Amino acid sequence: MKRNATAVWNGSLKEGAGKLTTQSKTLENTQYSFKSRFEEGVGTNPEELVAAAHAGCFTMQLSAFISETSAAIESIETKCVINLVEGTIVGSQLTVNAKISGISNETFQELVTKAEKNCPISKLLNAEITTTATLV
Repeated sequence: MKRNATAVWNGSLKEGAGKLTTQSKTLENTQYSFKSRFEEGVGTNPEELVAAAHAGCFTMQLSAFISETSAAIESIETKCVINLVEGTIVGSQLTVNAKISGISNETFQELVTKAEKNCPISKLLNAEITTTATLV
């Protein structure tokens, strides 16, 4: 399976602006800019999108692991905070609140750790990156 998104940027870093479009069109020409990334401008930013991806991926992975037990999931809510320091993502903090019956806290904590290590976005945050570039 492959998924994609496209970013288009026009102008300089501080005065320019960009638009993001995802394959599913959930984001379609969604604006992002220097202000939305580093100040309080309107639009999204890469770190916010990574946070959404990590929260969503982790939560689905945790749900999969819990579903392998006899526990019943009512809800799992995960907040992800991406920490960007001097141009480098230095951490991703996941905070999970779950309503699940039929599971001990010990088993739940073990599955949380397993999901943290095994969700694809967790693995991506420590992955090889390749680039193909064409100057036109």
